Amino acid sequence: MTFLKTILIILLVYYALKILLKFAKPYLMRYVAKKANERFGQAFGQNPNQSNSSTKKEGDISIDKSQANTKTSKSSVGEYVDFEELD
Repeated sequence: MTFLKTILIILLVYYALKILLKFAKPYLMRYVAKKANERFGQAFGQNPNQSNSSTKKEGDISIDKSQANTKTSKSSVGEYVDFEELD
């Protein structure tokens, strides 16, 4: 009898969660889309229609220095073998 009660409780909880998520899904999706929009706006500036003419004059040159070559080879990778194609 306790086994049957346990199975019924599990099924009741499963279907209750399924129904609740069905109603909560639009609100969750709206929240996720809003957060993604905020992060996208922060990454690329709040106003995408803003022109860059206010910050730089036409013809000005700006050089952004990048880091030196950050590629490092590891000697533990293995040995390089050059294959030739046979006809």
